[in-house]
Amino acid sequence: MKRIGFLSFGHWSDAAYSQTRTAQDVLLQSIDLAVAAEELGADGAYFRVHHFARQLASPFPLLAAVGARTRRIEIGTGVIDMRYENPLYMVENAGAADLISGGRLQLGISRGSPEQVIDGWRYFGHGPKAGQSDADMGREHAEIFLELLKGQGFAEPNPRPMFPNPPGALRLEPHAEGLRERIWWGSGSNSTAVWAAKAGMNLQSSTLKADESGEPFHVQQARQIRAYRDAWRHAGHAREPRVSVSRSIFALVNDQDRAYFGGEDSRDQIGMIDQFRAVFGRSYAAEPDKLIEQLKADEAIAEADTLLLTVPNQLGVDYNTHALESILTHVAPAMGWR
Repeated sequence: MKRIGFLSFGHWSDAAYSQTRTAQDVLLQSIDLAVAAEELGADGAYFRVHHFARQLASPFPLLAAVGARTRRIEIGTGVIDMRYENPLYMVENAGAADLISGGRLQLGISRGSPEQVIDGWRYFGHGPKAGQSDADMGREHAEIFLELLKGQGFAEPNPRPMFPNPPGALRLEPHAEGLRERIWWGSGSNSTAVWAAKAGMNLQSSTLKADESGEPFHVQQARQIRAYRDAWRHAGHAREPRVSVSRSIFALVNDQDRAYFGGEDSRDQIGMIDQFRAVFGRSYAAEPDKLIEQLKADEAIAEADTLLLTVPNQLGVDYNTHALESILTHVAPAMGWR
C-alpha cells in the first residue's frame, strides 16, 4: 500500500490554454481539486509555496479552507521556505489550520529554493546572522518552529493580564497536539536528509537533488532515502518516519491525454541550481501497461510510502481530476499501491 496525493504549484496566467487566469481562480480551484481528490479516494492534497510569483504563496488560508471542505484527505505543503518565516507566527497559523482540519495537516518545510527576486527574505524582515548563510538561517527558523510546536510554555506572563492566565510560563496558542510529528523536511541532498532524520522530521524528496554520484536520479534518490532511514534508526526515535517522493506521471488513456503529454520522451536532466550541480528526474507519460513497467523500475518510488503526483493545475479541475483518477484506477492496483 502507498499513499497517493497530488502536489500543485498553483500557477496562474492569462495564457490562452490557462484555466487559472487569476489568483482567485487558482485558490478556489485548489480547494475544488482537493475535494475531488478526496472523493476519488486519493490520500493527500499538497501545495507548493513561492513568493513574488504568480503561484500559491501564503499557504495557511488555503490549508484551512481545504480543511473545512474535506473530512479525510491529508493536507500539506511541499514546501514552505523557512527563510521567509517568522517561526512564532507560523506556529499560530499552523495550529489554527490543523485544528480546523481535525489534525490532518502535513507540513513540508525547507531552507528554500531559488526565488524570483534576489534575497527575497530580506523584504520579509529576515537576514542571516554574522557568519550564517541564508540556508543556515532557514534551518535555524525550522529548529525554532519545531521546538515551539511541542507546546511548552516559555513566555513570562503579565502579572496584570487582560484575561486570566493558566499557571506558569505561557505557550503560543492555539496548540495543535501531534503536529510536531507531521512536519516534513524537503531535502535536496543526502546530508540534509540525514539532518532531517536527526531532527525527527519526515522526509520529502522532490524531482531534483544534488548530483552526488552521476547515477540516474531515481537511484540517487533511493540512496538518499536509505541514508535518511539509517540516520533515523541511529537517532533512536520512537515512531516510524514517513517518506514522500514527487513525480509527474500521466496515464495516456484518451486522445486528450495523448495531445497534452503523448509526445514526451522524458529522461533525467542535469542543471545548475544555487551554484551546485543538480539532477532533475524524468517525467512519465505512457499507456497504462507501459507506464506500470516504467514505474516498477523506479527505485525511489519503491522506497517511499507516499507518492505525490505533480499536477498541471492550469489545465483545470476537471482534467486534473481525470489525470488522478487514471492513476488510481489503471496504475495503482497493478503496482500494489491499492
